[in-house]
Amino acid sequence: MATMPPGLDLDAPPFDLLEPAQRERLAAAADLAFHPAGTRIIHAGQPADAVQVILKGLVRAFDGEGEQARLFADYGPGDLFGAFAVIAGRARHSYRAEQDTVCFLLPAPVFEQLLEENGRFAAWFHQALSVKRKLLAEREQPGELNRLMLTRVGDAQLAPLHVLAHEASIAEAAAALRAHRVDCLLVRAAPGSGEGPGIVTRTDLLDALTARGLDLGAPIGPLASRPLLSVRADEVLFQALVSMTEHHVERVLVRRGEDYVGSLGMAEVLAHYASSSHLISLRLARAANLAEVAEAARGMTDLVRQLHAQGAKTSYLMEMVSALNTRVLARVFALLVPPEQQSRMCLLVLGSEGRREQILKTDQDNALVLADGFDWDGLPAAMEAFSAALADIGYPPCPGKVMVSNPHWRLELRGWHERVQQWARVADGRSALDLAILLDARPVAGNADLFAPLPAALLALGRDEVLLRYLAEATLAKGNPLTFFGHVRERDGRADLKRGGIFPIVHGLRTLALKHGIRHRNSFDRCAALVAAGALPAALGRDLPQALAVLVRLRLGQQLADLEAGRLPSNGIDVAGLRHLDRELLRDALRVANEFKAHVADVFHLRG
Repeated sequence: MATMPPGLDLDAPPFDLLEPAQRERLAAAADLAFHPAGTRIIHAGQPADAVQVILKGLVRAFDGEGEQARLFADYGPGDLFGAFAVIAGRARHSYRAEQDTVCFLLPAPVFEQLLEENGRFAAWFHQALSVKRKLLAEREQPGELNRLMLTRVGDAQLAPLHVLAHEASIAEAAAALRAHRVDCLLVRAAPGSGEGPGIVTRTDLLDALTARGLDLGAPIGPLASRPLLSVRADEVLFQALVSMTEHHVERVLVRRGEDYVGSLGMAEVLAHYASSSHLISLRLARAANLAEVAEAARGMTDLVRQLHAQGAKTSYLMEMVSALNTRVLARVFALLVPPEQQSRMCLLVLGSEGRREQILKTDQDNALVLADGFDWDGLPAAMEAFSAALADIGYPPCPGKVMVSNPHWRLELRGWHERVQQWARVADGRSALDLAILLDARPVAGNADLFAPLPAALLALGRDEVLLRYLAEATLAKGNPLTFFGHVRERDGRADLKRGGIFPIVHGLRTLALKHGIRHRNSFDRCAALVAAGALPAALGRDLPQALAVLVRLRLGQQLADLEAGRLPSNGIDVAGLRHLDRELLRDALRVANEFKAHVADVFHLRG
């Protein structure tokens, strides 16, 4: 077996894609080279005789020569360069040692042979950012069976137990199910019957009324199932799942000693197995007051942390959190707005929540569409209470006051139409900002029909070239995310990924979608629709979603680390603390963002 050269990590990407025997062959062939500062290691347009991995030092890649030379990127310890020069027979860039540098040399013949033998290894070098992310996800996706095997029944979210007498009526049982927001009830045995307690479910009541023709006054005692199927609180969830599967039931009682402490349904078991997203939804559905909504919502950050650690796809995280946030907002809305008023208003979420791209709780961004002629004196107080309740749950107030507690963001339907027309008449920066906010609007509570006419009115503004130009200019206003020397631009040791990459991509796609009459709100959907319409080059359309996913994933990882350390999460990321692969993916993603900004500048004639 070949001895691994000290400092050469062949267990790191992309070498971890190789088979063990292939890694041994590469280790045996590796050599060391010393490049004094100022040495031109590889010349643009020329072949290379080895791929190099930096052990110590700094190498910079340049495009062009002499005074026209432009820095492309810098490479530090652990970074790999020269692969394209070996694969294509000529280098795209010139590489120069900026410091005394020591590199491992991976001979070209051995490297080329490995590319031929291992398709996944070859794909890493031949394909774009999307393939790199896919290969990384495959490598990092862990199995989840151990979580199911180790979690105890008592650690799951049990449904509360409520008890009725055997003589209680079907109508009383239905009312109890509804009042307590549960799916089953424990039924006491008739005195002297010698029977134990039984269980009656919502389905049992429905069957009694429909299939058996019983009336609402019939007692529930004869409907209860006996003997009870139960599991111990100290058993593992897997055993509970086996018991339910074996007995063809979807709910069992949970006992601790001789006492029943709750019930466990198939939904809760599978939800815990799938990182508890459905559990939070169940708790929200059962929440009878704001305190219970807040308690249910507290689990969302832990859920995100678990799924992120397991390598969940960014798009899945976004969709799942968006669904839960929607449930939170709708539940708070229902608790604070009288039922008779809810049909005369529509609650909208804006920004990342409107696009279904929210992950961690961030600023409130919401608005209200009211029915024409709406008149309710309690509206201002209810909306103040709504914003305050969301703040208590963990959604901070929007610094720009884009919230329903601000009258500017709650209008009758005709008022919204008048504002849209005003944006068309007075195209300026303020109009463009308000328009950008509303373009992502999504109804989440109340009467969605009130919002239905607005998207068409908004899309009509896509014919206004002046307004579009104001929108497009914002895509370029955040500056270049890469420095002149190819570094990720940082401030106070952090790189602002939202400013440097996420916002330009999201806002550029939003502006192009408006120009081309595309109704989608989600950035990934907008990108796909733009490619399908021929409004975005296919290669750029392939890499943009991947770049956005990389940026969001890296930001989320930093935000979770900040929360763990007791710091407030932000958009800034500690680039120096990233592993080598993530730094490479970050550079790739920011270059894609720059390429997209150049495309937007060309489309809207913003150069010069």
